[in-house]
Amino acid sequence: MDVPDDSGTLPLGPDDGSGTLPPEVDEYNPGPETPPRQAATVILLRGGSDALEVLLVRRTPHARFMAGVWVFPGGAVDADDGDGEVAHRAAAVRELREEAGIALADPAELVEFSRWITPAAVRTRFDTHFFLAPLPTGQEPRIDGEECVDLGWFTPQRALDAHAAKEIVLVFPTIKHLEQLLEFSTVEDLLAHARERDVQPVQPKVFMDGEVARVLLPGEPGY
Repeated sequence: MDVPDDSGTLPLGPDDGSGTLPPEVDEYNPGPETPPRQAATVILLRGGSDALEVLLVRRTPHARFMAGVWVFPGGAVDADDGDGEVAHRAAAVRELREEAGIALADPAELVEFSRWITPAAVRTRFDTHFFLAPLPTGQEPRIDGEECVDLGWFTPQRALDAHAAKEIVLVFPTIKHLEQLLEFSTVEDLLAHARERDVQPVQPKVFMDGEVARVLLPGEPGY
């Protein structure tokens, strides 16, 4: 499926963590809003009570959208996935299987963590539900070599450090999710927190400062 693998990712290009995006991006949309497409993403976890690592996959450099970016597996909801939460969970399970070769037995076991809506000022938009799931016993991820060309397990800090060192390319919402995960030392702690979490939609805003797109989150000055 030719959509972003963590479809809530801001399709404005790589971000340096400061909210300043490259001026050469072409996704800024000053005209009428594009309705966001429904999507789902899985943050796959391993480590249990001993550690916390997340799976990131690298999109092919030949992709039409977000080429070469490292993302959480996921994609858009299909018409036959159903409606509402059922559809998001079905899409999450399907995309995790297609993108990373991981089969989850029960979509109900996914733990919802967040919901991100691409800013109104961006041309390609998604309304994405992010779910958490521990790595099933006896399974290991694998890439298809077409949509995804590489994968890796990272601690949240290691992923952020690799991005800062330009070893991998991340985009804004991936960075922000990894920063949230820094608060948790184990998978069990994260899942326990998420099960009690009141998930509210997050919709960043994009402001153009000359030729530079700046991203603000709810609660930040100027939002």
